[in-house]
Amino acid sequence: MVFLLVTIIVLHLTTLAMLLIATLEKSWWVWTDSEIRDLWYNCFHDNETKTWLCATTNESDWLQSVQALMVLSVVFSSISFLVFLGQLLTMSKGGLFYFTGLCQAFAGFTSFAACLIFTFHRKEILNDSRDLSRGRFGYCFILAWLCIPLLLISALLYVHLRKKQ
Repeated sequence: MVFLLVTIIVLHLTTLAMLLIATLEKSWWVWTDSEIRDLWYNCFHDNETKTWLCATTNESDWLQSVQALMVLSVVFSSISFLVFLGQLLTMSKGGLFYFTGLCQAFAGFTSFAACLIFTFHRKEILNDSRDLSRGRFGYCFILAWLCIPLLLISALLYVHLRKKQ
């Protein structure tokens, strides 16, 4: 039981960290090694100063929906973890962690929706005249996709987890 509990906590904290990195870090779309886009900024690498110069992205409805869904995913996963800790301390023996699992599943579904929207509407989101074949998805986009099965697996584990003591 202790091993399962520690495993679930580590899985949850890992996916929460991955979600935060995917949401806040700047690499959802890479044009070149010196020009990248994320959900919030369009950044260029200045070779003279060796720094990244970033400007806010042009807002589109699709981009705002991806931003909102990724933030919601982080919020749902955070709430899920806090509720889980509260339930560990207050729940009676034999109780199930349904609400925690439900919040974690919502985090997975909102992240899934955000990734799908970015995948299919990246032309409108990037709002660039360049050919999309000149760019590629960045590591934050891939990290967001990797979070989805982990969030859904942890949601299933929470639903099946029963408090023993």
